[in-house]
Amino acid sequence: MDLNYFLELAINGGLAGLMYGLVAMGIVLIYKSSSVPNLAQGALVMVGAYVVLAFATTLKLPMWAAIPLAMVTMFFMGVGIERVALRRLAGRPIVMILMMTLGIDIFLRATSLTLWGGSGRNMDLGISDKPLFLGPLLLNRAYVVGAVVTLLLFAVFVIFFRTRRGVVLRAIADDYVASWSVGISVERGVALSWALSSVVATTAGVLWGSVQTVDQSLSMLLLKGITVGVLGGLDSIGGAILAGLLLGIIENVASGYLDPLLGGGTRDLVVAAVLILTIMIRPHGLFGRHDIERV
Repeated sequence: MDLNYFLELAINGGLAGLMYGLVAMGIVLIYKSSSVPNLAQGALVMVGAYVVLAFATTLKLPMWAAIPLAMVTMFFMGVGIERVALRRLAGRPIVMILMMTLGIDIFLRATSLTLWGGSGRNMDLGISDKPLFLGPLLLNRAYVVGAVVTLLLFAVFVIFFRTRRGVVLRAIADDYVASWSVGISVERGVALSWALSSVVATTAGVLWGSVQTVDQSLSMLLLKGITVGVLGGLDSIGGAILAGLLLGIIENVASGYLDPLLGGGTRDLVVAAVLILTIMIRPHGLFGRHDIERV
């Protein structure tokens, strides 16, 4: 076995996996406050990328201005989604809220297709096309940038969850009723989690849009995000980062060796296998909290 080839696959896979972790981070933020996996996160990633391009092309703004403006827009979109579509479902069975997030996903994908069409659009972040070498290993510059941004956002959220507002969100995640009883506005907390998740989705959309084109396929990152979230533990942001790293390595190494033998398509197979095995063997994930309810 060529060691350099293996290391190149593993490192590039790990960098891409950290970007998967960014998608999963948005799912975890909402799950921590509402205990419901957000099936609309992939669509939010796609819409966030489209909003950035809309500001950049329509208003002729540079990317350094279009991206923050899009983040603010998506922040309020997240608040609006929670306020209009989800708040009225408070106290209803979880499956109803889950189906609502699926409905939001379908609505956002259909709306984006109507507004922007189905053709791919380039997301130029000014990342150099020159080869980047780590010794004899060739690295993907876009993945390196994405991995650095992901780790920076992870550090920001670690700090955030130690602030007063972060502690409030953690309390809401632990117990809705107890939070209400001490005067915490659970509704505002959940709305904030949707807003932050939408901002994270915009960041993921920009980074993945620079790797591939911005089109409907960005919404398919939901599968990677859900897999990483389940593997890491849906209530663990750190778990999402580490699980993303692990999934990216497994996926890239497996496809690098198996695609030439099987003719391609092993990436999705690996992701599906990881998701199924995790649910079967360790349903609360590698780093998730295993709660036991006493009856």
